[in-house]
Amino acid sequence: MKTPFLLIILLFSSMSLSAQWKPMGDKIKTAWAEKIDPNNVLPEYPRPIMERDKWQNLNGLWDYAILPMGQQEPQTFDGKILVPFAVESSLSGVQKELGKGKELWYRRTFTIPSDWKSKNIILHFGAVDWKAEVYLNNIKIGTHTGGYTPFSFDVTPFLTSGNQKLVVKVWDPTSDSSIPRGKQVTNPHGIWYTPVSGIWQTVWLEPVNNKHIVGVTPIADVDNNNLKVKVCTKNTESSDIVEVKLKDNNKVIASAKGVAGQTLDLSIPNAKLWSPESPFLYDLDVAIIERGKPVDKVNSYAAMRKVSKKRDANGILRMQLNNKDIFHFGPLDQGWWPDGLYTAPTDEALKYDIVKTKDFGYNMIRKHVKVEPARWYTHCDRLGILVWQDMPNGDQGPHWDMHHYFDGKEVTRSIESEQNFRKEWKEIMDYLMPYPSITVWVPFNEAWGQFKTQEITEWTQYYDPSRLVNSASGGNHYLKVGDILDFHKYPSPELMMYDNERITVVGEYGGIGMPLTGHLWQPDKNWGYVQFKSAKEVTDEYVKYGQQLLELVKRGISGGVYTQTTDVEGEVNGLITYDRKVIKVEEDRIRKINQEISNSLSE
Repeated sequence: MKTPFLLIILLFSSMSLSAQWKPMGDKIKTAWAEKIDPNNVLPEYPRPIMERDKWQNLNGLWDYAILPMGQQEPQTFDGKILVPFAVESSLSGVQKELGKGKELWYRRTFTIPSDWKSKNIILHFGAVDWKAEVYLNNIKIGTHTGGYTPFSFDVTPFLTSGNQKLVVKVWDPTSDSSIPRGKQVTNPHGIWYTPVSGIWQTVWLEPVNNKHIVGVTPIADVDNNNLKVKVCTKNTESSDIVEVKLKDNNKVIASAKGVAGQTLDLSIPNAKLWSPESPFLYDLDVAIIERGKPVDKVNSYAAMRKVSKKRDANGILRMQLNNKDIFHFGPLDQGWWPDGLYTAPTDEALKYDIVKTKDFGYNMIRKHVKVEPARWYTHCDRLGILVWQDMPNGDQGPHWDMHHYFDGKEVTRSIESEQNFRKEWKEIMDYLMPYPSITVWVPFNEAWGQFKTQEITEWTQYYDPSRLVNSASGGNHYLKVGDILDFHKYPSPELMMYDNERITVVGEYGGIGMPLTGHLWQPDKNWGYVQFKSAKEVTDEYVKYGQQLLELVKRGISGGVYTQTTDVEGEVNGLITYDRKVIKVEEDRIRKINQEISNSLSE
């Protein structure tokens, strides 16, 4: 009789939790929002590029409270919030503003599984916007600033018997400060959107041995049939060995061993190359060996691919993938959701936009002033899509000159502002370095927060020489700075500038709008650079711009970015509605012209 009784208890417990949460507000929602189970939110392993067998998901309903700054941990809380959805989002079940003068408190308890008792317990946060202070069992264990990168703490010394109390305090001033914040503003309007505050990616626990792996970064050298693997470890000794094995269909084709801290070299003759047409990934097994026995191991993956530039037969500098010219063509992808804001409601939703981008015939995505969860980049790796990764902007910018090389005065940031930018940009690059789909770094966009352009660009090139650097998408432009000259032209693409010493691209164009009743974030003030009333009209205009872009390829353009994947809040210039329920174009015609453009430099 125990089993039915337990089932009844679990059923009532699940119903009780569900009753404590519901989406808030009357805004449009995606179909995936209807599938959310507050007892099982984003259950997928959050970091598939470095995976272990055992972990515990801490997503779900937490206590929350919003208090004026400077208060102590509250004794009573305001209610429940669904983690990992930002407090301003519908799916959080709260949908309240935070603001510069307040702090958001989270609280929950958890227990450590009995078979983890001998392990070190790592507490992981996918991302928290912006400043997070973390307490375990009334002990402050650490602080992290930066809204876009993962961080973790070894909480082993602070564990007690029974339930563990976890408290997180968050401060997020959004646009009332100089912090990197992308398109979030305290007063959303036009191209600026709703703030995202607090925990917005998965929180999770992972048991490890004292000696364990904390990072794996493969670096391909296609020309020399070599794969370098950097393995970062913790608590290892000089006698400990790191071993890596590269596998193809479960067959080991290369392996290497070295003292912990050494970069390992794997020879891969006749390597299978990664490309959008053939996104082949090798499996990578990584282990720490102590006295002949493995004490930690992770499953990872790697790709053999080369990103470079070269002049074609006409002397035009082109981007190359695996030593072949390739035209980078894709949409501006902002990664916003009407129900979850920064957070996709499900992993299926997170993957959907990438799948549709491929279906539309693109080979690239420009990830615009936002950084995604690790699973998004793995989806790109597996599906075969090139990624241009923007740095989320912050602070004020100088005068914006998009038609000429900049000869004005750059903004002088405060010491704090500059330090925040440099810290977060490095952390973003460190976080994303292992993903082969990322081919271009974009430090600045349209002069937003742009400063010390040459210095930041050169540092980015030095820190990661394996990718191209688009120093300033849309301006301000500097001669001989970075690998790419990127200008923006709405609505139709034109050759506004050309640089024979750099790759020239149209980093934004298009913006063809069509508001669809029943799928709008707001009833009025919806806009696009041009507007039409039917899918045929939108598609006709899109194809016209595509044909113009094809002509520009002959004149030296090597990449293009169409605005944009989906509608976002008041912007109705997406190929898909904001709720992802309607494709607003004639897909077959879009695919045909897109494939022609994507293949325009192919041999």
